[in-house]
Amino acid sequence: MLFKRKQPSAAVRAIQTAERNTTFSELDSYVPLCAGERRLYDAMREAVPLIDAAICKILRLVGGFTVSCPNRDSERELNRFLQTVQVGADRRGIDSFLSSYLDQLLTYGNAVGEMVVQGGRLRALYNASLDEVELRAKSPLSVEVCRRENGGSVPVRYPELVFCSALNPPPGSAQGVSILRGLPFVSRILVQIFHTVGVNWQRLGAVRFAVTYQPDPDAADRAFSRERAEQIASEWGRAMRGDSVSDFIAVGNVSIRAIGSDVRIPDSEVPVRQILEQIVAKLGIPPFLLGLTWTSTERMSSQQADILTSELEAYRRMLNPVILKICGMWLRLNGEAQNVSVDWDDITLQDATELAAARYQNARAEQIERTVRSKRPEPSGSSAAAPDTAQNLI
Repeated sequence: MLFKRKQPSAAVRAIQTAERNTTFSELDSYVPLCAGERRLYDAMREAVPLIDAAICKILRLVGGFTVSCPNRDSERELNRFLQTVQVGADRRGIDSFLSSYLDQLLTYGNAVGEMVVQGGRLRALYNASLDEVELRAKSPLSVEVCRRENGGSVPVRYPELVFCSALNPPPGSAQGVSILRGLPFVSRILVQIFHTVGVNWQRLGAVRFAVTYQPDPDAADRAFSRERAEQIASEWGRAMRGDSVSDFIAVGNVSIRAIGSDVRIPDSEVPVRQILEQIVAKLGIPPFLLGLTWTSTERMSSQQADILTSELEAYRRMLNPVILKICGMWLRLNGEAQNVSVDWDDITLQDATELAAARYQNARAEQIERTVRSKRPEPSGSSAAAPDTAQNLI
């Protein structure tokens, strides 16, 4: 019985940046040179949990948003679309899309996404893998997105549906700079320290003993020294079995010493902290958010929170063009051309409280100023009192 191969849907076939199956199996395994750097960053996130935790916290702290339009009906429908749009194969909502998009942008320095249009409607969003696309600086003011195919690259057919972002790209280049740039060196040292600590504890944590038997000088004892050494080894092995507790009894000059008992394991606290300080400084996350109990005052923590707020606002500004492009495409496909603005949520409740306190203080200051101006006396030489003064003189 023959089964027909199920054909993908039109929405799936519409994705331009997805990998294409070709008949050239030798070329399917082609890997560009820049993929080695991306694999290095993936390995760093896997080997150093602090780096992965910092990036994940940035993704969560960026927060959500809503869009606003002059037409309230369009605004309501657009927000509903953003909450329910399909993302990839098994996700929903633009928050999921932006989370993967920003994760790719921070880790690799570039991110590529695509809007999937079917039947004249915007149906889905797709996070493209950087192993399947190539970015070219087509001109000083434009970037061309190409799909890797048969060992080369082909420009996408509908570039208006594809968008990309670069993190701090060098002038004249379409290649962004990863937030992890500069960390491979210190990460390698950190992993080496952790590996060494594990090996030392494996060697010294499970205590090993050296049992030394020295036969007596007389010839009779030396003649049976081999047999006595074997008996001592057998009895010591029986005494050290983990399933039972027993004493070890030996006759003669026998000494027992723990191997490595006089070896001091190097203290790794200072070098590990120095390396973690470098990583935290590069990622821009306060140490207390990563579980690092370093000495910190309340004022210092407040300043670090303010710096983190500035970092998150910078990431939001990088995501705004992507959100506006998606919303603009949805409005045009629905026959509407309106201005859209993105309203981000407050980063934390503490920020909302501080903003409310600042507004209260400003309003109170304005009220005090108005009260002072209303009670201020009129100048003695004003023009209003001049006629009365002249009449009295007459």
